Amino acid sequence: DHRNTHIGLYDPQTKQNEHLYMFERDLRIISCSVNNERTLLAVSFRQYTEEERISRILQSVSKYLTLLIEIHPINNVRVLKAVDSCVRVQFLYPVEDRNTSTESRLLLVSEDKYIEQFDIHVVAEEEHKVVIQDAGQLPRARVADDLIWAQWDMMEQRLFYIVPKESKSTLKCVQFYPDENFISILESHLDISVNDTQLKLVNFGYDYCQDQDVASKSLNLQVFTSKAGGLCVCYSLASDTPDEIMYSIYFLHKGYNKTFTVSLERTESHQLKEVAFMNLDYYVAAYLPGQFLHLLNIQHPDLLCYSLFLTGEDARIDVLQNCSIRSPLMSTVLDCQVGSMYAVSISDSALLQFLQNSKEDSERLAALHCALLHFRHTEDLEMQIIWWISENLSTCHSFDPIQEFIIASLYCRMCPETHNLDKLLPYTSLLDWIGIIPGVTYATDIISLPVLEFQNSKGFWEKLNSNLESVKYAEPHLHYHNNVLRREWRNLSEEVNMHALKQSPELPLKWIWLKSGGISIVSCPGMILALFISEERLVPLFQEEDYQQQLLMGLMVAQLKDHLMRHLQYVGKKKIDQIVLDYVANLLNLVHRMMKEVWKRYQLHSCNFCFDERGSTGEFAVFHIMSRILEAANGMCMPLPPGFHTLHLGLGVRCLPLHTLLHYIDNGVLHLTETCVRKLLKDLDDTEKNEKLKFSIVMRLPEALGQKVRQFWNHPINANFIARKYVKLLLEKLGNRQCSRPIPERLSVPVEFLPLNYLTNMLAEIENQGVHPYEKQDHVNVRFVEETALKHTMTLLGLKYS
Repeated sequence: DHRNTHIGLYDPQTKQNEHLYMFERDLRIISCSVNNERTLLAVSFRQYTEEERISRILQSVSKYLTLLIEIHPINNVRVLKAVDSCVRVQFLYPVEDRNTSTESRLLLVSEDKYIEQFDIHVVAEEEHKVVIQDAGQLPRARVADDLIWAQWDMMEQRLFYIVPKESKSTLKCVQFYPDENFISILESHLDISVNDTQLKLVNFGYDYCQDQDVASKSLNLQVFTSKAGGLCVCYSLASDTPDEIMYSIYFLHKGYNKTFTVSLERTESHQLKEVAFMNLDYYVAAYLPGQFLHLLNIQHPDLLCYSLFLTGEDARIDVLQNCSIRSPLMSTVLDCQVGSMYAVSISDSALLQFLQNSKEDSERLAALHCALLHFRHTEDLEMQIIWWISENLSTCHSFDPIQEFIIASLYCRMCPETHNLDKLLPYTSLLDWIGIIPGVTYATDIISLPVLEFQNSKGFWEKLNSNLESVKYAEPHLHYHNNVLRREWRNLSEEVNMHALKQSPELPLKWIWLKSGGISIVSCPGMILALFISEERLVPLFQEEDYQQQLLMGLMVAQLKDHLMRHLQYVGKKKIDQIVLDYVANLLNLVHRMMKEVWKRYQLHSCNFCFDERGSTGEFAVFHIMSRILEAANGMCMPLPPGFHTLHLGLGVRCLPLHTLLHYIDNGVLHLTETCVRKLLKDLDDTEKNEKLKFSIVMRLPEALGQKVRQFWNHPINANFIARKYVKLLLEKLGNRQCSRPIPERLSVPVEFLPLNYLTNMLAEIENQGVHPYEKQDHVNVRFVEETALKHTMTLLGLKYS
């Protein structure tokens, strides 16, 4: 009622204003700031409008006044500026909760395009009274000159500003430190043409009338930083086409910028103003209310498919329906028209719903990537993602969702362990992306890297410098890739197939140990499996030795260790060994987690398989998903948990018709394992159908495996096969050596069949020379061959053998 102007400090906890000062007149406040100790208040205001000055013929009175006021208690007032140009004020907050300092620093930003810093010393007098110590001029220092744009980072006490230079502009940054004055720490050349005559300020307070007037004539530009050392410049460009919006994002920490052109759905020009930019840490958002919301991935901006472009209802933010939006803090938005500030974050439930409803691969991949890398992993989140993957294996055409889930989840789990590990581990299974986003075109330009000048700086600047160093060393090549692993595995597999597993399965493991330079690969699979979760497992994975998988685990450990040792030497060998083992163990856990969730979803039970029943619909679905997991693993050349192939083959036997089962075996989709084949031979009776199944599988067994498991099938067909194989091996051992025809141990009933007698005599001599191919099967000898031959002959003649 008295037209007084009050200044208060809002407390977001109590939602109350703490009263600081009052002017006994109605003032147009331009800017105000209170120091950290709440003893000094700086205020800038307009004394008169231009019309009032003319009407009052007060030509000698300045238009704007800047005051420094003692408010603990309210006491002296000092004039800092009395000029005709607008001034903004901002106290520095160099140290949090610093309540006993005797010195304050104040920034003055003038629309005459300069910034200066005042040093203010205070002393405490009687009754806790705080006053300014200097009676004369306050010490001041010039921070920046000739700037056209400036932004204040209040949380990190940084000043970004742009100085125009001919066709390009230079972005600079001044860092204010607690115990120092200030340091110009960054300089970066931007391909931004600036023709503005007025200074544009960001995060120096909001003067509605003036800012509305300046907005239409000045840069729509903001600088955003991320916790991981990302530095982005977001810039809205003028478009010659009325139904198009253009904006550019300079990823300074990556060395390139992307310029986007968006075709608008509706061209109601009176509603369209400027693109608003928001800082969401992992993402930068470009938002045009009623049109689109573009979430750009800061950490991995190289492929467009990792950024979410939303339109229609998906892009609607109910409380932000006008374009006067600022992002003064990370994950914070200020609606300048309403005067409300909001916390902003990506909703995990809304993202999952968007993932489930997405029709395009670009949307699916962007949402999946966001869910896996942006959110903190919980069991419920992982479960919903795995369920979505199991339902959409056939709908994703340009990427494999299983591969993306495993690689991105490993990246999220492992990177927090060690600094710079995020630059060395793969974060995606894709090498490139050729898809398109409807209505959006973009161009990528290489830009010069920022120049940093700092010593022993920690936090953001250290991380940014690390990111820039990665770019200098050709960042894509820093991320581990399985190309070398795939080549080594192909060569090793050929060696194994030729002789290694037949003779000594340990030889390839020892060979990898020599290549690993330290980790005992022979014991490595056991170490990994010890890290592999030992909880009670719902999925019946058999704990079995699988030399193929052990070889692949060992080779992967060797390759990954070699990669990390080249770039993380300062971490130490012991730490790298642990990182590598954790990586492979987590990989196995992720595969098991997928199988566990799928097992639960289709309500299968943890029981031993019996092969005399056909599989259910749920089992067939699980078999199909396991086939896709195997395909994904082969594509990335990664190992699978022990027992995976046994379970997969068991489901295949139960679910597939024989011809399809054999087709899958012949083409390497199903792997014959000792555990499953042994169980099949022992559990199934010898009906005609089962005999056909058993014989088909026995005929396909590798030689080493066949020797182990054929003894579990007590059947004439199998005995005949073993006898033939035994004879072949003995004759191969004989070579060109001569036989002296000894009399072998014969059957109890003499048989006068000269061809058989001759063969058995020859085989007996070879045995007497110490040659015995089936050393572990004592019952397989010349007598076994003779008896089997007679049985087979009698069967063919239709006679009874007694």
